[in-house]
This record gives sequence, structure tokens and C-alpha cells, in this order.
Amino acid sequence: MKRLREPSDHVVVVGAGLAGLSAALHLLGAGRSVTVVERETEPGGRAGRTELSGYRVDTGPTVLTMPDLIDEAMSAVGAKLSDRVELIGLVPAYRARFADGSSLDVFTDPEAMEAEINRVVGPADAAGYRRLRHWLERLYRVQMRSFIDANFDSPLGLLGADLARLAALGGFGTWHGRVARFVEDERLRRVFSFQALYAGVPPTRALAAYAVIAYMDTVAGVWFPRGGMHAVPRAMADAAEAAGARFVYGAEVTELERSPGGRAAAVRTSDGRRVPCDAVVLTCDLPVVHRLLGGAPRRPVPLRYAPSAVVLHAGGDRTWPDELAHHTLSFGASWEDTFRRLTRTGEPMDDPSLLVTRPTATDPSLAPPGRHLHYVLAPCPNLVTGPRDWDRIGPSHRDGLVAELERRGLTGFGDSIEAERLVTPADWARRGHAAGTPFSAAHTFAQTGPFRPRNLPRGWDNVVLAGCGTTPGVGVPTVVVSGKLAAARVTGPPGRAPAGTSGTATASRATVARDTAEGATA
Repeated sequence: MKRLREPSDHVVVVGAGLAGLSAALHLLGAGRSVTVVERETEPGGRAGRTELSGYRVDTGPTVLTMPDLIDEAMSAVGAKLSDRVELIGLVPAYRARFADGSSLDVFTDPEAMEAEINRVVGPADAAGYRRLRHWLERLYRVQMRSFIDANFDSPLGLLGADLARLAALGGFGTWHGRVARFVEDERLRRVFSFQALYAGVPPTRALAAYAVIAYMDTVAGVWFPRGGMHAVPRAMADAAEAAGARFVYGAEVTELERSPGGRAAAVRTSDGRRVPCDAVVLTCDLPVVHRLLGGAPRRPVPLRYAPSAVVLHAGGDRTWPDELAHHTLSFGASWEDTFRRLTRTGEPMDDPSLLVTRPTATDPSLAPPGRHLHYVLAPCPNLVTGPRDWDRIGPSHRDGLVAELERRGLTGFGDSIEAERLVTPADWARRGHAAGTPFSAAHTFAQTGPFRPRNLPRGWDNVVLAGCGTTPGVGVPTVVVSGKLAAARVTGPPGRAPAGTSGTATASRATVARDTAEGATA
């Protein structure tokens, strides 16, 4: 594995999202001095927080899987996630509701899930689920070891025993085709393949290897942090700060100062600050990364971006516990046509499949007393596949989404709303997300593993990337892993610390400071 050229004693991490915080923690654990520069006034990145008339709203991901990866990052500095955040296992992980009026609760406990499938579908598919679960478990072990938690220097890095194991597991077939070998019922096939939406590829075209995402939320478990998803990056930032990291908030990085030798000597911010460095970890979105690096790398074909989403945050005086679990998948009748519109034609969605999250079902403190918070995610084409004037059509799209929710059983949803915020692809674009999507580059075969934008950009001796646009990809677990992989590019494999250090940074090694006003250096 290639490493950055020394020295790397002081590393500047650009961005205090999950990837940047993961990188910072792993770097601190390897004895580096770390400064985190963040454009917002608090940590979180995509996993941010906003206040709406007393409602505490998570602005990013709402589904937490594989929290052990976050705990691994925090353990690098001797911290534990459970000491700072209470994680609540969700039972069921999801509720799936279908256009024919049926519903099925998704449990990660195998006995409970088998009983639910037997109740809703029948014994044949209940037995098929057991075989599917076993396949997902084996797929995850192979994928995590060699293809997710791994740095690639070239496509040759794919070669090895696990590539043969992946092929033997059918990983190079289609996701839908492999799931269909185990279960006959179309509803079950959707439950175990809808995650292809996050990869930006229809399940009928996505590699079966990507079904590892289904393992994460149907086998490994789904969790919710008390206090909301934003509690996780807050805990990571607090642990990093206690271990000696310096945080510079409210500072947008506008330039990498380059030395004659091809190294980044400092980062410069829009308010005139200059932060010297020995190495840089960039966790910005790809368009910002390319601007800071002086251009995008050449690729045989342009990057393809995943579909986007419209998100409605709504706080009000009603909820629907019979219809909604904490997370509810509300499937439309259309399926293949939905993915065709999302990824190919860009046509408007007239029969969407929705994710409705009701965080106050688990943590009522996120809303005022007697009130409820709902988060509705409606997939839509990105601004390249389906360019639209979302600032103009956003209000009517919101009204159509509310009407659709009421048609699906949430009677009175619109009248119940007291506070709301609509987020459209235009808003994602204003935040610097390419093609107006928060899901970054799609996980086509040509944009996965060693073919994804590399975390070692060419032309810079001491810059490495992390985040959803680089290895290994999109989603909370993989973004956290990306920070670990970026740190390993600086320090070498975990456990190696520079000569003369203990390998664990402590608060005594560096001044603990949250710098929001003064420059790091003039």
C-alpha cells in the first residue's frame, strides 16, 4: 500500500463530517497532531442539525448501521461510543408497506424475521430467507475483508483468494437475480434490494456484490442514537478534541498552498487564515476537491452521479403509529420503471417509493411535548439526468408529496404540520454536491473499488481524500471506513506510530482549542 511521503507530523483535515472525524481519530491514535478545519460552526457535515420551532432536525442520514466502525475510530484514542451516546436498537429495523395494502416488518433477529415472512408470505420464502441471510453473511465477510476495508493502488489489488470467493458466491451476477434465487415473493425481493437506490444503480443491473448493503441493515441491525443522528459526529468530535485535536470552525478552505516540491504547505481559508501542515486529508465533495487540487483527474468516461432526493422535514401535532415504525419503506406499485426514471430518463416521479422516518417514536425529546417529527425522503433524478428548476417547482412538488402520503394512509398529514423544511436537488447543489445529489458518484462497476476516484490524487505528495466520493463509497459505514483508509495512507497500517511517539495522542500533546475567531497563524 502506498503511503504519503514524510513528514506527516501535523495533518490538517478539511471537513468535520463523519469521514473527517474518523480520519482525525485514527491519525491521533497513530501519534499525529491534527487540526480539523470546518466551514460550518459545528461538526457533522452531512450529518448536521437544525432547529425548527423547537424541533431538533437531523439534516442528513437517518439510518445508522454498523456502529462498531464508529467505535473502532473512537477506540483509536481510548474512547468508547457507548460512553458518549446511547444507541437504541430498532425493532423492527423497518416497516415495509406495499401498494397492495400489505405490510411486513423487517427484523434483524433471524427467528423473528422468519416468523414474519411465514406470516405474511408463507413457509417456502421463510426458508428461502434463511438461505439468503446465510449468503449475505458470507458475502459481507469476503467484501469487508478485501474490498471495503482496503486501500487499492491499482486494479491488480483486486486479485486474490477473496476475488475467487466473491465469484463463487455469485457476486458478479445481478443483485436482483441473486436475491430472486432465494425468495419468490416480489415484496421480499424489494426489501432485500431497495438499497440499490443508495448505490445509484437499478437492482436488475447492480452487481450482486453490492447486496452487502442489504446485510448491513437487514442482518447486522439498525440503531438510533438518543439525541438524533447528529449526536454521533458530536461524540466523535468531542473524543478527538479530548485527545488533542484542534478544531477551526466557521472557516471555509479556499486554497491549498503548494510548495515548489509538489507538497501542500498550508491550507488557506476565505477569512484569510493560513494553517500550515505536513499533510492534508480532504473530505469535501468532489467538485470542491477538484477545484482545490487544480483540476479533476482524467477518466475514460465522465463520472456518473447517483439519483438525488427531495426531503420534507415536518413537525406537527399528529403521528400514525399503526402505519409508521421508526423507519417505514412505503413502496409504490412501480419498481423497474422507478429506477429507469431515476437513473436513465430523468422523468418526474409519479409513483415514488418513500422512506418515512419518525425519530420521535424512539426519542420524543426531539420535538416539543406532545409533538411529532417526520422525515420524508422521496428519490428523484439528479440535476444531470433530470434538470429542473426546483426553486420554482419545489412548492408544488411538496404539495404532491403530502397528498401522496395521505393517499397511503397518513390521513391529515398536511393539516398536522406546524413547522417544516423542504430540501430539493437545488439545495444540495448550493451546498456543493455535484449534480445536486447528496449520494455522490454512483456505484457502477467502473466507479467501485480501484475504479472509484482514488484517495491518493495524482500530483500531490502529501494529500489524501476521504468521504463518499472516494473509496469505498456512499453510506455512513463506508464513509467512516474512508476516514480510516485515508489515515492509513498517512501513517501506514494501524499500529505504526512515528519514532519517538507513544502511538496514542493525548491532550497533553497539543493544546485543546476550538478556534472560531482567531487565525491559526497570521
